[in-house]
Amino acid sequence: MPVLTPLAAAVLLLAALPAHADWRVTPTLKVAETWTDNVNLTEDELAYSDLITQISPGFKLSNQTRRLTVNASAQLHTFAYLHDSDKRNRDGSFGDGENDSVSSVRRSYRANLRGELAQDLLYVDATASRGQQNISAFGPRITNDQYSNANRTDIDTWSISPYLLKNFGSTAAGQLRFTRDSVGGGDNIGFRRTGGNTLLASLVNGPAFRTVGWGVTYTKQDLNGGRYGDSSSEMLATNLRYMVNGRFSLLANAGYDRYEFEGLGGGEQGANWSLGFAWTPSSRTSLQATAGRHFYGNTGNLMALHRSRHTSWNVSYNDVITTSRQQFTLPSTIDTAGLLDRMFSTAYPDPVVRAQVVQAYIDQTGLPPSLSDSINYLSNRFMRQKRLQASMVYRKGRSSAVLSAHASDRSAISDQQSDSPLLGSQQGRYSDNVRQRGFEANYTYRLNSRSNLTARYDIDESESRDRGYKSTQRVFQLGVSRRFGETIGSVDLRRRSGDRFNAGTYTENAISASLFKTF
Repeated sequence: MPVLTPLAAAVLLLAALPAHADWRVTPTLKVAETWTDNVNLTEDELAYSDLITQISPGFKLSNQTRRLTVNASAQLHTFAYLHDSDKRNRDGSFGDGENDSVSSVRRSYRANLRGELAQDLLYVDATASRGQQNISAFGPRITNDQYSNANRTDIDTWSISPYLLKNFGSTAAGQLRFTRDSVGGGDNIGFRRTGGNTLLASLVNGPAFRTVGWGVTYTKQDLNGGRYGDSSSEMLATNLRYMVNGRFSLLANAGYDRYEFEGLGGGEQGANWSLGFAWTPSSRTSLQATAGRHFYGNTGNLMALHRSRHTSWNVSYNDVITTSRQQFTLPSTIDTAGLLDRMFSTAYPDPVVRAQVVQAYIDQTGLPPSLSDSINYLSNRFMRQKRLQASMVYRKGRSSAVLSAHASDRSAISDQQSDSPLLGSQQGRYSDNVRQRGFEANYTYRLNSRSNLTARYDIDESESRDRGYKSTQRVFQLGVSRRFGETIGSVDLRRRSGDRFNAGTYTENAISASLFKTF
C-alpha cells in the first residue's frame, strides 16, 4: 500500500493539469544470449558454465510541458538457463534468494515527476525506483549480469515531496518542503525497510543583495526503522557570501547538527563552521572550496569544474554524515549527461535543445549514462563519509571517452548491533571502517554512422582498515554494436575477477549477444 502513495499523488496532479499534456509512450524489448564459464561467481574449483536466455519487455514514458515533466522507464527481466539449478545454485555468497545464486525473474524501474500545482507557488516532486544494489563492500560488483544474485539484492525506493516557493519582492526567496519517502527491499537479509518524513525550510537573499549574500536552512528528518529502531536528524545551517569582485567571493558557514539513533551512545550532536572562497576566472572554469570544523573533527569541501573544446572535468570532495539509505534516495553517481551538457553549452545555449543533443549523443556512442563514484554497500548505521572523486569526458572526431576515479573513507558512528542481522557479527565488524578506491574507463570509437566499438575497464578495492582485509574486483569488457533502424544489436566479451569474503578468489569469462528494439 505505501508504494502507491506517489502514484496516487501523480494521479491527483494530472487531474489538475490541462488535458493537452504531451505524453509519449515507447515500448521496448531486449533479447540476449549469454554464455559464462562461472554462472554463480564462485571459486574456480566450484564454477559451472551455463547458457542464459534473457527476454526483457519494457516501456519508456515521457512528458514535457511547462507545468509537468515526467520521465519513467520499466523492464521485466526473465531468464532461462540451459543447465539444472542444482549446479548453478552452489553459492555461499550473500544474495537475496534462498541459496539461489541466480534469478528467474527480476523487475527494474525508474520514474521522476515534477509538476506545478499552483503557478509560481505550489509544486510537487515524486520519484520511484527499483534496481540491484551490492550487499557487502567485499565481494563481486554489479555489472550487466542482471541474472546474478551474487552479493546483491533488489532495493526499491519512492518519494513524494510537495513544496512551496515564495519570493518576497527583491529581498528574499523562501522554500517550505515536506518529503515522505521509503527505502526497502532487503528485509529478508536484514536491511531494514524505513519510512522517512523530512521537513525543510529555507530563506535566501534576493537580487537586492548584490555584494553580500546570505541564507538560512533548517532540516528535520524522522526515520521509522521497525524492529531495528527509529532514528532522527536535525540540522540548522547558515551561510554568508561576500563578493569581492565579479569573479571572486568569500564564504562563511555555521550551523548545528543533531543525530539520534538506537544503540550504544544514542546519538551525536555539535556545532560546525567553515570558511572558504568561490572563484570563477572564466565561463569555462569555476572553483569553490571551504575548510572548517565539525563535531566529528576537521572537515572541508571542494568543487572544481572546467571545460574545453573537447573535454569536461569535474573534481569534488565532501565530508558528511550519511547512511546507505540516503545514498539510495540521493544517488551518488557521476552524471555523464551533466559533463556533456557543460561541453555542449557554447554550441547549444538553449538548455532544452542541449539536453536533446546530449541524449542523442549518448545513445549514438553507447556511453554509460552515469558512473558510480564508490560502492554503496548495505548498512543500517550512520557513518562519516569522506569522498574524493574526479571525472572527465572527452570527445573528438570518432573517439569518445569517460574516465572516473574515486576514493572514500567510511567510519561508522552508530552501534554495530543494527547491522548484525544484515552481515552477521563477524562481517559487521569488517564494515566499521572501510576505505574504497576505484577507477573506471569507458571508450567508444565510432566505426561509421551506425556502428561503434566500445571498451570498458573497472577496478575497485575495498579495505577494512580495522581488520586489515582487502577485496579487489576487476572487470574488462570489449564490445561492438550496430544500429538497424530502431534496433540496436551488440556483441560483448567480458572478463571478471575478484575476491569473495573469506572464500577465496573467482574468475569469469563471458560472451553476450543482444538485440534491443524500440517500437
